[in-house]
Amino acid sequence: EYFVVNNDELGRAVVHALAEKARAGVEVRLLFDAMGTRAGGGSRKAFSELTDAGGKIGVFFPSFYRVNYRNHRKIAVIDGVMGFIGGFNIGDTYLGKGPLGRWRDTAIRISGSGAQMLQFRFFLDWNYTTGENLVLDGRYFPDPGAPGTTPVQIVSGGPDTRWNPIKEGYIKLINSARESVYIQTPYFIPDGSVTDALRLAALSGVDVRIMIPCKPDHPFVYWATLSFIGELLDAGVRAYTYDDGFLHAKTIVVDGKAGSVGSANWDIRSFRLNFEANAFFYDAAVGAELVRVFEEDLAVSTEITPERYRARSRLVRMKESVSRLFSPLG
Repeated sequence: EYFVVNNDELGRAVVHALAEKARAGVEVRLLFDAMGTRAGGGSRKAFSELTDAGGKIGVFFPSFYRVNYRNHRKIAVIDGVMGFIGGFNIGDTYLGKGPLGRWRDTAIRISGSGAQMLQFRFFLDWNYTTGENLVLDGRYFPDPGAPGTTPVQIVSGGPDTRWNPIKEGYIKLINSARESVYIQTPYFIPDGSVTDALRLAALSGVDVRIMIPCKPDHPFVYWATLSFIGELLDAGVRAYTYDDGFLHAKTIVVDGKAGSVGSANWDIRSFRLNFEANAFFYDAAVGAELVRVFEEDLAVSTEITPERYRARSRLVRMKESVSRLFSPLG
């Protein structure tokens, strides 16, 4: 289940691999968002090898002209026992072969009962999209075996939920921090509740750091992101631009012990308008790995200090103001 499955070298290779499995008798279902995939050159015809081999496809919300209510989730589940979730889509761009150059993203592999929750999420989306009404039986949900060592929650959000569970999960993590909050996101357009949580954490002595890309893939979003980052600097939040390519990871790690990896950006679109899915974990070993990766990325990043931010040009200030004005529409 992916927002984007491009009709390019990697996309065709993945479709071919899925078709080979379908020909071997494996049940293969591929769900993709109509707008995200069509923008990458994908169409029903691009998946003909898979459907001819007996695989099935689902096209989420075929209305291409509506930019809201898109399925932005990135999920893969194998045999109901292994799952993947994160920020990667399927296409050459996500291998660093696109116009933005090197691509820096994060995804995680989950096994056991956590993978089954990813399977459940997929079933809900598949049944809604296709009307097939797959039954939740033992074929798809085998015994997960002995309990694992990492507590994990699969949290979904979207316009079909009464609350904003992913955003509220982010806020809960921030409010629980005693030492550090490390965030990576390509888009940072928070609402007041998220901004207040980060500001209060920093004013309370928590080491709050936010890393964003150094280059825009969507200019208005980029300039709005800088505006919201600048608002937090005087509270003690430290911010960085990642300089070694395009940063697309959507992660948070708190005190090196808990955090989240998934598809949801830190913006209003992910909090309210798109269908998203994240894995929230509570484990020091996983947390330490995310801290290690964040610190490695710091070595190829530039800090946005308050002095540097105040010295930005009049043109940059104007771009920020205009972009921020339209950010609630994003």
